[in-house]
Amino acid sequence: MKKMKVVPYVMLISLLLLSHVLANVSSSSNGESSSVSQIQTNEENQVEAFKRTYHRPPFNCGYACAKRCRETSRKKVCYRACGSCCAKCQCVPPGTSGNTASCPCYANLRTHGNKLKCP
Repeated sequence: MKKMKVVPYVMLISLLLLSHVLANVSSSSNGESSSVSQIQTNEENQVEAFKRTYHRPPFNCGYACAKRCRETSRKKVCYRACGSCCAKCQCVPPGTSGNTASCPCYANLRTHGNKLKCP
């Protein structure tokens, strides 16, 4: 008698699983065409974005630090500090000292001892 009650439940569960599988198959066949069109539009958008993107030319840190450190007595130390600051900030203030308002990132970098890092 217990076997008679189990059979309808098994049939009901199998029918639900079958309907679920069929629904996934039909939606995936519709989704394939939409996903292909989405891929094509994404590629077109990337190409358009690439065409409109303008990159700033790289900053010449070597030249800028040579100008900044030309009058110092410790050139190697100045070049090393200026080079690391320039690499982070992509700018060096004009002149041999001061003028830090033109490059605030360069002026605000500090050492572990909280001293100004950049010459």
